[in-house]
Amino acid sequence: MLTRSSSIPAGMARMAGFALLLAGLAYPFAVYFGIEHLSPRVFAALLGALWCARLLSSGRSASRWTAGVALLFCLVLALLDNAILLRWYPVLINAAMLALFAGSLFVGMPVIERLARLQEPDLPPSGVRYTRQVTRVWVGFFIFNGSIATALTLWAPLAWWTLYNGLIAYGLMGLLFAGEWLIRQRVRSRL
Repeated sequence: MLTRSSSIPAGMARMAGFALLLAGLAYPFAVYFGIEHLSPRVFAALLGALWCARLLSSGRSASRWTAGVALLFCLVLALLDNAILLRWYPVLINAAMLALFAGSLFVGMPVIERLARLQEPDLPPSGVRYTRQVTRVWVGFFIFNGSIATALTLWAPLAWWTLYNGLIAYGLMGLLFAGEWLIRQRVRSRL
């Protein structure tokens, strides 16, 4: 089965997405343990290969835009070969997600509404309002998370940066997902 906009099989597109997810989860720890032993160019090549696969396998313009920004980061990282730049990757990803979610509030359908319509295509007006609010909450989260990641990149030791970006940030995302799911169940029961 092929994706609409490319000749890469859908299974490979899913593998590229899954590999990027795993790389994102492991990235802070890879930087922490590898910064002394690996050139930033190695990180740039590995990340670049994953984002390149994502770019080639994605038909959605938002995914293509995010991949393009990430590839530009990888190119700068490879050219400058500066280990300090490795710490800016989580900031970049937060900024890209912030732009995606915030932009969707002004152009087209909000991100969370798009996701909700995958399960419920005929979303009622109350559901549309709710998904817009949840998209705003995620915008706030990306502002908060990106600000913390930026501060840690600029002023904190590598161990603190790793702890936050490798564990705490994902824990906060998990809490936000769980909290939203609980609220959604209450909202649905009232309708």
